[in-house]
Formats: sequence, structure tokens, C-alpha cells
Amino acid sequence: MNNVPNNNPSTPDTTAVNTATGKLALGWALVGVPLAYGVYETLTRVAALFG
Repeated sequence: MNNVPNNNPSTPDTTAVNTATGKLALGWALVGVPLAYGVYETLTRVAALFG
């Protein structure tokens, strides 16, 4: 294969889309997992405080 960019609009470059999708998913996972853990910890401590 060559490294020439795809300039034909009728045939999209699916490799770039898949790479961007993977990076996006990884980014959300790196942010979302600690965020979800923090929300969980906060809710359990609030429940213990008021419960």
C-alpha cells in the first residue's frame, strides 16, 4: 500500500475513522472510569452520612 491520502470523496478513508473512533473510546474510558468511581464513592459516603 502507498501512503498517499485518499482524495476521492466517493470512497472514504475508513482507516482514519476507525483510528479516531478507537482513540475517542480510549479517551472516554480514561476519563469515564475514574469519574464513575468518584461518583460511586461520593454517593456511598452521602448515603452513610444521611442514612
